[in-house]
Amino acid sequence: MIAGMDRTRRWVRRAARAALALCAALVLAAGSLIVALDFEAAGDLTASGNPAASGDPAAPGSPGPARSTGDDAEWLGHAWVDGRRTQSDVDALAAALRPTGIHDLFVHAGPFSDDGTLDPALRPRARWLVDALHTALPGVRVQAWLGAHPTDDELHLGDPATQANILAADAQVLDDGFDGIHYDFEPVNDGDPRLTAVLARTHALTRSRGALLSVSAVHTEAWSWMSSVTPLLWSRAYLHAVAVEVDQVAVMSYDTMLPSETAYAGYVRRSTEIALAAVPPGVTLFMGVPAYHDERPTHHRAAETVTAAVRGVRLALGGTPRDRRVGLALYVDFAATSADWSAYSAWVS
Repeated sequence: MIAGMDRTRRWVRRAARAALALCAALVLAAGSLIVALDFEAAGDLTASGNPAASGDPAAPGSPGPARSTGDDAEWLGHAWVDGRRTQSDVDALAAALRPTGIHDLFVHAGPFSDDGTLDPALRPRARWLVDALHTALPGVRVQAWLGAHPTDDELHLGDPATQANILAADAQVLDDGFDGIHYDFEPVNDGDPRLTAVLARTHALTRSRGALLSVSAVHTEAWSWMSSVTPLLWSRAYLHAVAVEVDQVAVMSYDTMLPSETAYAGYVRRSTEIALAAVPPGVTLFMGVPAYHDERPTHHRAAETVTAAVRGVRLALGGTPRDRRVGLALYVDFAATSADWSAYSAWVS
């Protein structure tokens, strides 16, 4: 009996030491990752690793192409289509957007029901809004932002009947005058074939209607090994597989849990470099910018700032002229502050 108790104690001690060692290893790995991301945010190197001829391409006012070329976007909340916004709101929005590089607007018009249908009562003012924005901002494209949670107990994204309902809902939204469909399905794990299947079917529809198809992409891996650790991070290969099925990709490079602005800027730089390599040149790439200020475990508002995101993107683009459409996408209109817009202006100027 005593011998058995001794063996149990030894096992408990060994298990405790193993657990402590694992915790220490995780802390060390997290610390090393933060240091690596800080380093990415600190330098004035281009994505190729060569010193930028113009100095630091992320510095406001620096020469070179690391600034807006008029290929930016913004997510707009549901109030624009449910009757809460009026013509005066459209006029104010138009005045704010004219000096910017924002030419795509993703207006929340969903979500899909669990069976893939879309209730028209969610968007009673959709046609009015699209017409009003087209009048106030000629050339701006207004896309219907639609999505749902493709989980086992909600939207069954791989079900043929659900996909058919989604496509029927898309057609109805395009009938409202929207210039395109912007999908935001979360969560989607790395390599999930259901999303690419829906995108392929939807792209056939949007092409036939002369409309755009864009999609929000969840976090991309900052280094190539990360997606093998957690499927919540998309690999470069899966981002490419998604991108070839659409006209535009918006990488949601926020909700990273990172604790500091420098680490976050470094992550955005890495994420932008990965996206530039994965997304075909003919597909517009938006890097999502966190113009919201929640405080929660996945998002620290003092760390994930517009300033840090702009710096990360500009470092990734470096001092090399780009021959493709790359821009920022601000999330979200109703939470953005004057400080957020001021930080975004560094990208425009």
